[in-house]
Amino acid sequence: GRRVRLPRVRLVCCAYKGDGTVSSLAGSFAAMKPRRNTKQVPSFRKLLKTSKLKLENKLKNKQYKQQSTAKKYRKEQRKLREAVRDAVAKTPVPLEVYRKRQPEREEEEEEALPLDMMDEDDLKLMEELAQKASFVTRDLSSSEPVHVKKRKHESVMEKYEKMPRRMQTEPEKELIHLLPIKDKRGIIPQTMEKPVIEEEEDEETEVEAAALVTQAVEEPLPVLTTEELLVHRRKTLQEKKMHIAALASAILADPENNIKKLKELRSMLMEQDPNVAVIVRKLVMISLMEIFKDITPSYKIRPLTETEKNTKVRKETQKLREFEEGLVSQYRFYLENLEQTVKDWKQRKLKKSNVISLKAYKSLAEIAVKCLCELLVSLPHFNFHNNIIVLIVPLMNDTSKQVSEMCCDAVKKLFKQDKLGISSLGVVKVISGLVKSRNYDVRPEVLMTLLHLRIKEVEVKKDTEDIAPKKRFMSFKEKRKNLSRMQRKWKKAEEKLERELLEVEASESTEKKLKLHTEILNIVFLTYFRILKKAQKSPLLPAVLEGLAKFAHLINLEFFDDLLVVLHSLIMSETLSHRESLHCVLSAFHILSGQGDVLNIDPLKFYTHIYKTLFKLHAGATNDDVAIVLQCLDVMLIRRRKQVSQQRALAFVKRLATLALHVLPNSSISILATNRTLMHTFPKTDLLLDNESQGSGLYRPELEEPEYCNAQNTALWELHVLRRHYHPVVRKFADHLVAGAPSEGSGALGHELSRKLPAELFEAYSMKGMTFNPQIASVTPRKKGEILRGESFLNEDLRELFQTELGKAAVQGPLDFAKHLKTPVL
Repeated sequence: GRRVRLPRVRLVCCAYKGDGTVSSLAGSFAAMKPRRNTKQVPSFRKLLKTSKLKLENKLKNKQYKQQSTAKKYRKEQRKLREAVRDAVAKTPVPLEVYRKRQPEREEEEEEALPLDMMDEDDLKLMEELAQKASFVTRDLSSSEPVHVKKRKHESVMEKYEKMPRRMQTEPEKELIHLLPIKDKRGIIPQTMEKPVIEEEEDEETEVEAAALVTQAVEEPLPVLTTEELLVHRRKTLQEKKMHIAALASAILADPENNIKKLKELRSMLMEQDPNVAVIVRKLVMISLMEIFKDITPSYKIRPLTETEKNTKVRKETQKLREFEEGLVSQYRFYLENLEQTVKDWKQRKLKKSNVISLKAYKSLAEIAVKCLCELLVSLPHFNFHNNIIVLIVPLMNDTSKQVSEMCCDAVKKLFKQDKLGISSLGVVKVISGLVKSRNYDVRPEVLMTLLHLRIKEVEVKKDTEDIAPKKRFMSFKEKRKNLSRMQRKWKKAEEKLERELLEVEASESTEKKLKLHTEILNIVFLTYFRILKKAQKSPLLPAVLEGLAKFAHLINLEFFDDLLVVLHSLIMSETLSHRESLHCVLSAFHILSGQGDVLNIDPLKFYTHIYKTLFKLHAGATNDDVAIVLQCLDVMLIRRRKQVSQQRALAFVKRLATLALHVLPNSSISILATNRTLMHTFPKTDLLLDNESQGSGLYRPELEEPEYCNAQNTALWELHVLRRHYHPVVRKFADHLVAGAPSEGSGALGHELSRKLPAELFEAYSMKGMTFNPQIASVTPRKKGEILRGESFLNEDLRELFQTELGKAAVQGPLDFAKHLKTPVL
């Protein structure tokens, strides 16, 4: 009943082998089981996700491993060869007696290796190398090729004959040791032979050179005639044109893949053939300009940052980046070439090659300036636009009239098409700096370009700081405080929609536009005020006054008093011309008609000046001043009708009616149209149509003060003279005013005349083209063969007398035509 604990026994199944050994079945079972591969085979989906770049990297790693393995194997072979060479150099102790070799195989003698001292693996390797006819099968001390000794029937004499030999008379050449170079294999020594100078050889070479020169002189190049030269030049030029056309067509067809051809085309700007160099360079300049206008994108290309360069991108994106980078670099090089061409012409500097003459440089520079002007107008959004502005603006003041006009026209076009004002701001800054740096000694055309700025369409009444802040969206705290949950949800959707609409809308915000235009105006007025203050006798003053007249309604209210004082002092100085004084008056009234309405200022001195100087206009003077006078009258009398007294209005109506007798027909029409507007604006002026005097005193036209000339005591007798004017439209207006300027009835004007402003009538009936408007009716041509009868020109009594005399019988004898003149002698 007693329990006994037995030890645990591991049962191992054994198998009896035939050779008397026992093996474990567990071990045999383990050997029979295949080894499990722990590395998972990637699935097809994972292979699809693997990028092409990753596969390329794997292939490169595999190739690198193979190369490193081969390199390691070659290194081991080299070490083995060195060991064998050392073993051959030493005389080994013979371990056994070798047989004597046969005499016919003495050449293939090789020393035996102590094979019993080598391992089995090394021995096996040596046997394999021996089968491959490696270095073991030949004499290592020999410098012959590997398979030389395998050639049969080759005697010692033949080998000797094949060895290179030197002549004993050949002296040994001295070597000069140079600085060594280093590459991946190590340091490589460099040597060169020391040159030996021999006088005899030099003399022989001189004689040979002289002989060649004399031969060249004896055999001159064939001289081409003028006709052959022209044919050759025409042929060369045609080839160049075709080459330029082929390159340009290829670039325009596929810009991204053919961007390198742009460099080839640009290299033709350095054409060296003197016969066609000028024309080819001009053609290449214009071709490149047109290409850049076509292939440049509608956005500015910025340089990539280091992070963007190191980031892996798609193949299409990388291709686009390379195209943009190449385009910007080629565009920059092209602009640099144009700039250098203009500088060489300005500095009158020739290149060392002297391919192009100094006279031809002017035409090249004009083409370069033309290209720059086209790029300035066509690519205001692209890179280097500010650099083009810096090049073009100083050329507006160039002494060459053609270059100056090209640059001024380009700037005017840029101002007209620039709606936002970014490009205009850059040009205005450079013009202001140019005027200041030249000490106001620039051409008036430079400042006249500022009149084409598109700022009149925007009402800028405040400074940049006073502009209303931009509407901002509500913050989360404000929404949570003021809105309910449903209201917040709707507000969020509404703000999202507004943001999307702002993104879709292509036009720029009004705030940004106002800010830019305000900055432009500040710079323009700063330039104008500098000239008014420091250069009042400058030829720039007319342009400044005209600019002030155009932009005066946009000036800040703080400068009004000082500016009016300066303008009046300029008028009183009597140094201005009539046109300049008119611009002064126009500027003053523009200031007062805009924001100046809040000022309580009576510009009586400006009314007096206009009233006094009206008679300086006449048919013999320039007709352009009449247009400025019409603008002044519109601002002075019609827009400020509430500040104009009746006496002043009567004086101006009478003075304008008198002026209409002295000017050209189109000026008379516009002045009578102004009088018609004044009679409608001031109804009491119809008393000038009555010849009865109103009040005391006489009309005194010689007085310069319109308030005290007693214009109410006169009449518009000039209208009766104008009713007999040769121009039909002048007669119509005179009849209309005599009838009291009615809007309806028999005395009313037609719609084609009554609806037009005086300035429009002035331009419509202008005689600049030496034409009469309306055209004179042509005379009806007389029919061919029709003869007018003389009787139609005779009076009745005279016709009867002729008939009586013709009815009498003809008197035979001489005729005395003076018998009735003879008086009888008393």
